Amino acid sequence: MESKGKAFRRLLQDEPYLFTGGIYSPLDAQIAERAGMKSIYLSGYSVAMLNGWPDMGFLTQTEVTKIASMVASAVEVPIIADADDGYGNALSTMRTVQEFVKTGVAGIHLEDQRFPKRCGHIAGKTIVSREDAIGKYRAALDERNRLDRDFVVIARTDAFGAVGGSMDEAIWRGRAYADAGVDLVWAELSSSDRAPAIEFARAMRQTHPKLPLAFNYSSSFRWNRDPDPLSFRELGELGYKFIFITLFGAHAAMYSVWNHMHELVKNEEQAQWSLERLKAGHPTESHHVMARVAHFQELERRYIPGTEERLRGSDGFGEGPGH
Repeated sequence: MESKGKAFRRLLQDEPYLFTGGIYSPLDAQIAERAGMKSIYLSGYSVAMLNGWPDMGFLTQTEVTKIASMVASAVEVPIIADADDGYGNALSTMRTVQEFVKTGVAGIHLEDQRFPKRCGHIAGKTIVSREDAIGKYRAALDERNRLDRDFVVIARTDAFGAVGGSMDEAIWRGRAYADAGVDLVWAELSSSDRAPAIEFARAMRQTHPKLPLAFNYSSSFRWNRDPDPLSFRELGELGYKFIFITLFGAHAAMYSVWNHMHELVKNEEQAQWSLERLKAGHPTESHHVMARVAHFQELERRYIPGTEERLRGSDGFGEGPGH
């Protein structure tokens, strides 16, 4: 069986650009896969928010890897997971690589922020020294090579928007991380303005023409208000081969749950009737279907004696009376 890391690398080679929306749970990963996504991005901000925290370094490595493992077990497509800053120094990052390899994800991205890290679009972020950052990526790659050479390591630099940062620093770091051997480089930008994205891509292409770049089509920006927003196709032509909308799933879910919870407060049981009518005929109409109950009932038939009788003799989704 092809490893997930190898599958992701093949997609990068075969696709003009690979794009996806960020998710935060096994269920929305399954929805993304069923919708036709070829890869999945496990968003650190979304996972933090799911657990009631902002993306400011509050979640631990063990919490995030547990979720990553559950997501990886729920889908077949390769997953790139947010591993923050490696949860400490270079040696902590080595263990982070170990633990993420165990989860079954295709790879991770690691950033050069100073601990505790924060979302790249929350003010106040700082970065570690060049030497510390390069040491951390070298440690991560050595551990990756020891365990699984197909496992993908993406280096993210926050140098452009950090305290005292600049595009020159982002370019220097991007090139240095590429020289260290990372598989993709990502520069976190500060707005939807196309100029910085173009400048960084062209600079990287001058020195590392074959290195694929990653791009955060950030949910913090207002792309729809930009008079000339970058398209995925344009980004792909610039060399950004992996493009992800970090909080796409979270924004879609929050919008829907917010509206329908307010509807429930206002209209009580009629809100449920309205939701049922809205979803009639939609692929998500049945929670039993979305949870793949029929698949596991078939496994029950295969391995557990007496299953057929029990299914036919009880009410409920499956073989019971009236179903």
